[in-house]
Amino acid sequence: MSDSWTTSGIDLHVEMKGLGRRRALEAALREAIADGRLPAGTRLPSSRNLAVDVGVARNTVVDVYTQLTAEGWLRARRGAATIVDDRPAAAAPAAAAPAAAAPADSRESWRYDLRPGRPDVSSFPRSAWLAASRRAWNKASDADLDYGDPRGAIQLRAVLTGYLGRARGVRTHPSRIVVCSGFTQAFSLLCHALRQQGASSVAVESYGHPQLRPIAAGAGLGAITAPLDEEGADLASGRGADAAVVTPAHQFPLGRVMSASRRHATLAWARAHGAVIVEDDYDGEFRYDRDPLGALQGLDPDRVVYVGTASKTLAPGLRLAWLVLPEYLAQPVVDVKILADRQTGILEQLTLAEFIASGAYDRHVRRRRLAYRHRRDRLVGALGTGPVQGVSAGLHALVTLADGMAEEDAVVAAAPHGLALEGLDAYRAGPASRPPALVVGYATPPEHAYEKALSILAKLLAVTPARS
Repeated sequence: MSDSWTTSGIDLHVEMKGLGRRRALEAALREAIADGRLPAGTRLPSSRNLAVDVGVARNTVVDVYTQLTAEGWLRARRGAATIVDDRPAAAAPAAAAPAAAAPADSRESWRYDLRPGRPDVSSFPRSAWLAASRRAWNKASDADLDYGDPRGAIQLRAVLTGYLGRARGVRTHPSRIVVCSGFTQAFSLLCHALRQQGASSVAVESYGHPQLRPIAAGAGLGAITAPLDEEGADLASGRGADAAVVTPAHQFPLGRVMSASRRHATLAWARAHGAVIVEDDYDGEFRYDRDPLGALQGLDPDRVVYVGTASKTLAPGLRLAWLVLPEYLAQPVVDVKILADRQTGILEQLTLAEFIASGAYDRHVRRRRLAYRHRRDRLVGALGTGPVQGVSAGLHALVTLADGMAEEDAVVAAAPHGLALEGLDAYRAGPASRPPALVVGYATPPEHAYEKALSILAKLLAVTPARS
């Protein structure tokens, strides 16, 4: 005799405890409603189906429904399903832990967000993505839904090979691409693989992604700070490092482009020390006032690991990134990937493959490149060309503060206006070598909020007092 509502279509366990079958069912339903397992508006199964599920006569269920309706627990209408009625929510048990409050600096808590790190997610091409998803599923085989290649769907790896070659100058083969769940996982997998290959340290730029060091530490790698100058990262002081992470197309967060001579010096350093260069090409598709700059990986595919992502071109929530690896590192990374999560979700992979193959990805990137360039121009127009730097590419700019103005004061002064800002110091890994500045992400706000955000920013930078 079953005590679960399997045939009725409602997956809820009913504890039929003593009392006789009628009283037990009545008590079980009352308890399920009181503790929230059956919230207001839930449609209950027909008396016939529920009677079969719990092994009682149909009249017994009818009596139970009638009694609970009279008590106000249920609501019944002739010819319609019986549903759970609205009642005051039951108090949470005293032992239950309170729900965690959203962090004060979460994206959702700000009216205007000019912090860097993501695109305008309201511009996500929903219709085109859904169409690509439908086409991808129509083409998918049953085997695609099984446990697959840890490197990722061959459809996506093949398409990425062609796209990265023509759009970013990357030289690779599908067998050397590993699809990951975002940049964080990609870098973590690589660090663990390098550690297993005998590496002990990695060089990171003196201003950069703040999570690089803890991710490397989690894999057992120490971090060495590489200074930055006008040409980009200088790895001359990183002799003890087995790898180095650089952002040559658009240094994060300073916005500089690595010079041709420094690019060659970086590769020469790697060859001389038997090291690996990790190229974080986080927003390489977005360029405005300069010719396209190919990936560093194209100059030496056996010495550079290329890391790309859909987080800036499409949306961070897709959690799609890819590692383009030298042949000798491909299998070690795959071995780590198997232990991490076996494989990345197939639906997003197949959809992205179709999205790129159809040309929709290129069209979306071109549209967003034009839109972000206009936003960049509006930022420069609001603040002037003097303080705004690093604007030839990417989705953020470096805004130098006036003499005597502290980053923290600007951030604090913006908060009452609902404006989120971030200072350059949040990205510093070594001694301060730059004057106070804000890292302004001009892609983040939706279009309807952007003008107001710029207006608030311009006024604040003109009146924010220096720290006493």
